[in-house]
Amino acid sequence: MNVEAILRSKGSGVATIPPETTIAAAIRELRSRGIGALVVSEDGHSVAGILSERDIVHALAEHGAELLKLTVDRLMTRRVVTCRPEDTVSELMARMTERRFRHLPVLKDGALCGIISIGDLVKNRIEEVEFEADSLRHFIAG
Repeated sequence: MNVEAILRSKGSGVATIPPETTIAAAIRELRSRGIGALVVSEDGHSVAGILSERDIVHALAEHGAELLKLTVDRLMTRRVVTCRPEDTVSELMARMTERRFRHLPVLKDGALCGIISIGDLVKNRIEEVEFEADSLRHFIAG
């Protein structure tokens, strides 16, 4: 299974936020959407960075309440690891586990076309294992 198949199932919508947005507004956006990361983008197609809940928590420890007044570009992760639609679930699970992050923007021809979370990958893998187990049960019983 690859990223493209997951995006067909879950959709290709990506929550983006401009870099000059305040952290307070970014937090409201994360909460209202029930998500863990926002892709930072000026135009919704390019990736300038990513802002995750982890980035916010680490900054809170450093800046305290003043954090809410800072802008996204002050906290965002600038060196964003991305993936492609043809990347496989197993490749990405290994990459995300090794590098300890939970969100990967998906780029096609350099443009943002989706986002994959570790939860998406785990859900997909569980569905694959359940399908294989059911197939084996039917094969043995039949």
